[in-house]
Amino acid sequence: MGTWEVRRAAAADAGVVAGLLDAFNREFDTPTPGVEVLAGRLERLLVGDELVVLLAGEPAAGVAVLSFRVNVWSEGPAVVLDELYVGPGLRGQGVGRAMLGAAGEVAKGRGAEALEIHVDGADTDARRFYEAHGFVNVEPGADEPMYFYYRDL
Repeated sequence: MGTWEVRRAAAADAGVVAGLLDAFNREFDTPTPGVEVLAGRLERLLVGDELVVLLAGEPAAGVAVLSFRVNVWSEGPAVVLDELYVGPGLRGQGVGRAMLGAAGEVAKGRGAEALEIHVDGADTDARRFYEAHGFVNVEPGADEPMYFYYRDL
């Protein structure tokens, strides 16, 4: 497994990030607005501090998207790892591990106490990956899993 350089994406990387995110959704048959729409959104979002996108390798082999928001339970922000994607041909080579480590460092550097993720129950590969890196779906002192709910508006 190689060493992967991970860097923060800039607005100029919006097209690369959009291409990776679009590929991610297409691979898993999830709706996507397409590269052009995503790139337009990312050009605006990447200049602020509420969203941090990380890219691994050159050319980019993977992408991680972190969302930051204020919360009342800690001094630092709540951080959600919204997306973590590695192209199919590069999986198992340490890209995801490098991005996950960098995501944790970015979150800690901003004062966060935890990094949250949402994983589909059927995605056993992703669940195994995150659990191997210390993530749990049971809060300390509890004995039943946490759930994530959403509703279309």
